[in-house]
Amino acid sequence: MTRFLMLICLLGFLRTQGQSNFETSFSDNPRPSRQDIRIPILDSLGNEGVLPISILKGKTKGPIFTIVAGVHGFEYPPIMGVQELLQELDPAKLSGDLIIIPLASVGSFYGREPFRNPQDNVNLNNAFPGIQNGTITQKTAYFITENIIPVTDIFLDIHGGDAPEDLLPFICYYDNKKKPEQTQLAKKLSETSGFEYVVSYPYSLSDDDPAKYMFKQAVQDGKTGVSIEAGKLGNVQKEAVEMVKNGVYNMLRELNMYDHPTRQVENIIRRNHQVYVRSTKQGIFYSSVKAGDKVEEGQLVGYTTDEFGNVLEEYKASISGIILYKLATPPINIGDTVMCISAYL
Repeated sequence: MTRFLMLICLLGFLRTQGQSNFETSFSDNPRPSRQDIRIPILDSLGNEGVLPISILKGKTKGPIFTIVAGVHGFEYPPIMGVQELLQELDPAKLSGDLIIIPLASVGSFYGREPFRNPQDNVNLNNAFPGIQNGTITQKTAYFITENIIPVTDIFLDIHGGDAPEDLLPFICYYDNKKKPEQTQLAKKLSETSGFEYVVSYPYSLSDDDPAKYMFKQAVQDGKTGVSIEAGKLGNVQKEAVEMVKNGVYNMLRELNMYDHPTRQVENIIRRNHQVYVRSTKQGIFYSSVKAGDKVEEGQLVGYTTDEFGNVLEEYKASISGIILYKLATPPINIGDTVMCISAYL
């Protein structure tokens, strides 16, 4: 047998083994219990990795709630929040099941690489539904699409501001008119999560469009999808870690899955319209505004210079609203998102 054929056979064996490990653990584990497994992921380019999954079977049957962190390996508060949840959650106090992926892009995390997995230079949150025989990141997306999402009722994707991003903590969902029951539950979970800012995004995907984003894939597949955004600038902020945990506990409590003391907010601030300011120049970025600031339509919110200080481009707010997140470090490239401004219409 040639080396190439041996590799193809090995890839097929590992893919089948990974599916079998998850299916067996999810289906056959007793109640209550917890099992931690590592699904091997490797591609024909020689990239190797794993997808870590914790399966918590509650004392009784109930909703199946999936929690994912580390889709971007530089978003540390979500990752550390889920690490703490793994230590705190007791299956004996749980109704239903939890599927927890504590670190979805292992290559991005250990490679200390924002956005992309350095093994194949692919952004996991732009790779869904994935490719069965693609690169390691595309195969990771495929495994989640084919194995995790189908058995899930509620899908939570936890993000934060990446290494160069300042971010206002918020929770968001898609306003999917095609699935009113799932959308209503996503709205309810968002509003009871304890986050002050609740953001809804329009949903216009057809069934055949690539979803690209992880929790958008779950929504496209008919699941209730929610996403938390907390943390910023590639650091571990304790308050952001606590926000992540509080949000998860609030949602589990709302679903009657887990009873844990939580914090709520008195007034929810809703946002349903987002616009994005993008760069058309490479250079050095300057801005005196920050995430959470209110801006007015036409207001100068930043500018880019060349290496000699000559202004190349100015950025103005195209609507009045608040800044959800923005670039907060000097390097800027063509096509970068300068900021996202959100309003309520």
